Amino acid sequence: MSLIATLARLEAVSTGRAQPAATVRHRHLSEHPLVFVPLTTAGEAGAPLGALVGTDRDAPRLLVVPQPRDRDLRFAFLAELADVVLPYLDSYAQAVEAAERTETDPESGKRVKVEVELCTDAPQLIVPSRAGLDFVRLLGRSMRFRRTAEQDPETPHPAPPRIPLLGRWLTHYGERARVPGSSLLLALTDVLSRHWATGQSSLEDQHLGALLAWIDPASDSTGAEAARRAELARDADGQLLCPPAGPATDPAFDNKLLAPAIERYDRARGALAAAEDALQADDRLAALTAAEREIRNLVESRTRPTWDAVWRGLDLLRALPEGARVEERWTRDRWSFTGHRDRVLAGEPPQPRRDDAVTAANKLATREREQARLEAQEALDDPLVLAGRRLAGEAFAGEVTDVVLAYSEGKRPSPRPLVTVRTDDRPHLAERAKVFRSLGGKPQAAEFVGYDGSPDEGVLVLRIVDKMGRGKEPEPGSVPEKGDAVCFTLFEHEQRGGAKLPDPEETPWTHGGPPGEAVPEAPDTTTEEDVL
Repeated sequence: MSLIATLARLEAVSTGRAQPAATVRHRHLSEHPLVFVPLTTAGEAGAPLGALVGTDRDAPRLLVVPQPRDRDLRFAFLAELADVVLPYLDSYAQAVEAAERTETDPESGKRVKVEVELCTDAPQLIVPSRAGLDFVRLLGRSMRFRRTAEQDPETPHPAPPRIPLLGRWLTHYGERARVPGSSLLLALTDVLSRHWATGQSSLEDQHLGALLAWIDPASDSTGAEAARRAELARDADGQLLCPPAGPATDPAFDNKLLAPAIERYDRARGALAAAEDALQADDRLAALTAAEREIRNLVESRTRPTWDAVWRGLDLLRALPEGARVEERWTRDRWSFTGHRDRVLAGEPPQPRRDDAVTAANKLATREREQARLEAQEALDDPLVLAGRRLAGEAFAGEVTDVVLAYSEGKRPSPRPLVTVRTDDRPHLAERAKVFRSLGGKPQAAEFVGYDGSPDEGVLVLRIVDKMGRGKEPEPGSVPEKGDAVCFTLFEHEQRGGAKLPDPEETPWTHGGPPGEAVPEAPDTTTEEDVL
C-alpha cells in the first residue's frame, strides 16, 4: 500500500467517511451492463441456489434452484441463465466496424496490416464482489465441457442446448477479468475500493454493504457505525438486515429459513410422486407450488438488497469523469470479445482444462505487461494517483529554470537540449537514469545528467533525447521553455513486449512438450447450439 493510500485510510478513520483515492474513473462502465447477483448453497462449491440477473435495475429476472442437489433442476437454472446472458452477448456481436490489425504473413514471415472486423461495443458483466468472479469462472469450467443429447445420445445426464456455449463465454470473461485494467467482467467492490479509501481493511471492503456505508453513509452516522450495522445488524428473527454480497449465504438464514423450506419442498415433491389419483395430485401439486414459491421468496429476499446496492454503487462511479486512457483499454476489451466471437463462429473447440506451457507463459507475460501499463496510465490520467508515485520517488514535478541548446557528437549532430528543473520532490534517480514526460499523448524521454548544486536543493539537469523532430533545430513545443511547469516519471508510459516464446510443438519435454507429449483430449463436436 502506498503512503498516500495509507494517509487516505487514516483520514477516513478520522472523518468517518471514505476518502477519494482517485479523481477520475479508471474503469469503463457500459450504458447497459448485465448485473449478475448469484447465490450458492453452503457446503457445496458451485451449487447454485439462485440469482438475480438482468440489465434493468427495476425488473431483474429471478432464477431459483428449489433443490440444489437435483441435477435436473441445476440444468434448468443454467438453461434459464443462458436464455438471459446469450441474447445479451449476441446483441453486441452483430454491430461491427472496419479496423486494422498487425499479423504475421505466413509466407514471408513479415508483419503486415490487415483489415478485420471489430465489434463497435462489447457486453459488460457486473458482479457484486470478488467471490462473484470466482463463481463465474467455476460456472464456466463446469459447463463448457457438458455434452448435450444431440452431441451424445448415450450420455447419462445430457445438458440442455446452449449450456456449453454459455460455459465457453463465462470462461472467457473469467479469464479476461484476470487481466489488469480489463472491464469486461467487473467486481463492484474492487472498482469502488479502487476509487475510495475506507477506514477498514481490504478484506472488509469485499462486503458491498459495508463498503457503501463508508462511501455514502447516512447523515446521522459515521462510516464505521454504518458499516458495523451493515455487517452485523439483524431483525427480530435473527436475520441479517443487509445480506452478504455475493454467492455466500448467512448460516442463520441457512439453518432457520432455507433448510426447513427445502425440506418442505422435498416432502411436497415426494407426496406428488406418490399421488394415487388426479384429485390428490392436484392438491399435492398446489402444495409443491407453494413450497417452491416460498423458496423463491427467500432467495429474492437475500439477493434483492445486493442487487439494489450494485446499482447504487454504479451510480456513485458514474458521477466520476472517465479517465483519458480508459477508452484505450476498453478497445482492447472489444478486441478480446471480437476474437472469442470469431473463435466460436469458426467452430474451434472449448478452452482446454489446462493451458500448455507456452500459453500459460504468454498469459502471465500479458498480465504483467498490462499491470505495468495500467499503473502508468492511471498515474498519467489522475493527479491524485500521480501524487502517490511522486511520494514514492517514482515521479517528480517542478518548474523549468533554464534551457541550454546542446548537440550530440558525431558526423550529424542532433539536438540534445539541457533542461534545468527545480522540484520539491525527491525522485530516486541513478546516474544517466531515463525519465519520461507526456508530450502530445506520446512519451518523450530524457536522461538525468546530474544535480546543479547540492542534491538537497532539488535542482536537476535533464537532457532531452527524442521527440524533437528530424531537423537540426528542435520543433516548436518539443522542448520545455523557461518558466514551464513540467512533470517527469521514472517509469515508462508504454510497455515493451517480451522475448518470443517457442511454438507449443517445440516446447522442451521439461515443460510438457515433445518427446512423449500427451495426446490432447478430443474436444466436443460443434453443434448448432454452439454458434451465436
